[in-house]
Amino acid sequence: MSESIKLPFEAPIAELETKMIELKQFSEEQNIDVTGEIGNMEKKIAEMRDQIYDNLTAWQKVQVARHPDRPYTMDYIKTMTTDFIEIHGDRIHRDDRAIVGGFATLGTERVMILGSQKGRDTKSNVECNFGCAHPEGYRKALRMMKLADKFNLPIITLIDTKGAYAGLASEERHIAEAIAVNLRESFNLKVPIICVIVGEGGSGGALGIGIGNRILILEHAYYSVISPEGCAAILWKDRAYSDQAAEALKITGKDLIELGLADQIIPEPSGGAHTDLTAAANLLKQALIEQLAELKQKSADEIKEERYQKFRAMGRFDGSVN
Repeated sequence: MSESIKLPFEAPIAELETKMIELKQFSEEQNIDVTGEIGNMEKKIAEMRDQIYDNLTAWQKVQVARHPDRPYTMDYIKTMTTDFIEIHGDRIHRDDRAIVGGFATLGTERVMILGSQKGRDTKSNVECNFGCAHPEGYRKALRMMKLADKFNLPIITLIDTKGAYAGLASEERHIAEAIAVNLRESFNLKVPIICVIVGEGGSGGALGIGIGNRILILEHAYYSVISPEGCAAILWKDRAYSDQAAEALKITGKDLIELGLADQIIPEPSGGAHTDLTAAANLLKQALIEQLAELKQKSADEIKEERYQKFRAMGRFDGSVN
């Protein structure tokens, strides 16, 4: 992963890194040993990065979740699983590349893993429709989940989408119906389902593959009914208030845990998952293996009932207002 792209709040880090590069160049040109000074600068940069990332605002976490170098579903699949066999198409219309997945081995466990997929450049983004799935994407996801249920395999979904595609073609092929069917059918599956928000968790587009026994979220990911920009445009009539909207929406992992919507926050490497794919994938893999081990102790009926009751309990109001 490239480290050249810096986010606005990382300006102090970028400034120090520039000075360190200049110092290294000066050392080489003048044949002067500045190993100690460089070591001190590296330590200072690491400390500054930790301090900044330990205190990110909700809006800054949104920026990290959207970082162009952030790992996507296929990055995680290739790094943390083996024996991956991809499944294509919904058997009705076409193969939507905004959702990818297939059979894989996670540790010693055979699983069905699927998720949202974005592109790295214009060509791949067009192919993946910028991670915004059409109805056939959700029908492909449902096909994979039903295959997993048939062969008694746990299901893992990785969520990273701004939302489902809302264009004319998507509406013509009934995007709302496709997502609704996924919601209904996900409650009927008798195998464990673990959903992980690894980047952006955008509204119904995320929910279409987001019904699970466990909802996990990466440290700098977010899950929201609307984007902060969209919320700001509606409430403040100005997208400049996106930072305030992000805070009001309660979209971070910490917020979701407090609201009872998520079960675990998975830590990321210092500076975000995009700085170290291997470390990020290992942290995610460890969390998934631990959750699967716990869920495997339950019967199929318990798995199904637990999932249903989990979502029935969401949004209950006790009458108090903070």
